[in-house]
Amino acid sequence: MTFDTIIKNGTLVNHNGIGEGDIAIKDGKIAGIGDFKTAHANKIIDAKGLHILPGIIDSQVHFREPGLDYKEDLQTGANAAVLGGVTAVFEMPNTNPTTSTNYALDDKLNRAAGRMSCDYAFYAGATNDNIDDLAELERHEGCAGIKVFMGSSTGSLLVKDDENVGRILSKITRRAAFHSEDEFILEQDKSKIRAGDPSSHYEARSHIAALTCTQRLVRLARQYKKRIHVLHVSTFEEMQFLKDHKDLVSVEVLPNHLSFYGPDIYKKIGTYAQQNPPIREKHHHDALWDAVRNGLVDVLGSDHAPHTIEEKQKPYPSSPSGTPGVQTMLPVMLTYVNEGKLSLLRLVDLLCHGPNRIFGIAGKGRMALGYDADITIVDLKKQQMITNDSIVSKSKWTPFDGFMAKGFPTHTVVRGEIVMTNGEIIASGKGRPIQFQENLKK
Repeated sequence: MTFDTIIKNGTLVNHNGIGEGDIAIKDGKIAGIGDFKTAHANKIIDAKGLHILPGIIDSQVHFREPGLDYKEDLQTGANAAVLGGVTAVFEMPNTNPTTSTNYALDDKLNRAAGRMSCDYAFYAGATNDNIDDLAELERHEGCAGIKVFMGSSTGSLLVKDDENVGRILSKITRRAAFHSEDEFILEQDKSKIRAGDPSSHYEARSHIAALTCTQRLVRLARQYKKRIHVLHVSTFEEMQFLKDHKDLVSVEVLPNHLSFYGPDIYKKIGTYAQQNPPIREKHHHDALWDAVRNGLVDVLGSDHAPHTIEEKQKPYPSSPSGTPGVQTMLPVMLTYVNEGKLSLLRLVDLLCHGPNRIFGIAGKGRMALGYDADITIVDLKKQQMITNDSIVSKSKWTPFDGFMAKGFPTHTVVRGEIVMTNGEIIASGKGRPIQFQENLKK
């Protein structure tokens, strides 16, 4: 057989361990795993000295289109993704207008077609007014599921009361994703904001607000017997609580919360560190690392949420919350692998196998026969400083400016198409909607 592409001489990192092997690709699918050094192919990628990973999935990005295109758009966000070794993204609904109707989902899919260089799915946002429509929305083509903001953040989406959150859970069947901060406590604690002091952000959006909301949410999930996904968990207390509820709850953490802690990071980069939920004190940071190592955490997401430099330079609290991250997530985390903070297999579980399991992605997240040929090839030895100048997002900055990273993607392969090689995008606009196992049952 002649294959379309063979990736040879590399070290495979997959669900069954780490070992030498080749990947044969045909018609966008993985057609063989083993020794294909004498087989014929139209393209050969020599991965000698490199590690071959399943395609990285970033299950939380904000690409800002429509309505906030000056910060980012679907095309520039996807370009940042593939430069960072990411082959598929879940994009969030807090755009303008919000992605909370069938029309808005159709609009995003139309906007993505022919422009996004990675595969994609879009969350549908829950509101107090569209609850009766959510069962239909979550089954829409290219829908990653339902996203609920229980605490106010960027945009207008907000469902803060238990009654309506319960109604949401009663209507849906797929695992919904939650921004878990208690809006009632956030409103009470606005007095803790100190103008000009971004370190007060984690006082105004306290660990109590996060824990209280997560406790409410888990109680409702248990009442309605529904699976939930708690996004960007940031506190010691939440991790202590969630370890007793893993039968229903999946957990995400962010590289930012694993990399920085307050008040140090606020002294260093000020409002550029501002995000929701906040970067907190070191004991929370340490607890998140413990949760990553002991298996409590299911997935890593970047929460790529770009704003312009001009916006971020506004004095706190006029400055918006959010940081870019889809391009830097993998190099940052590979650096921690090189430092011995976690294993490469554990990282692959968090960025590939975990999203496949938690969200029921069809044909992605593993290197296996018949799966989409989504492949991220990395050079664990490549060392390079991350700088603002290296960021292709419209934001043109990163909280990791000056971070010496060790480990970078060399190739991003999406369904057999080589879209990035050695820092250059060579095929753009090839992305397609992600399929989900539950949607294939329709």
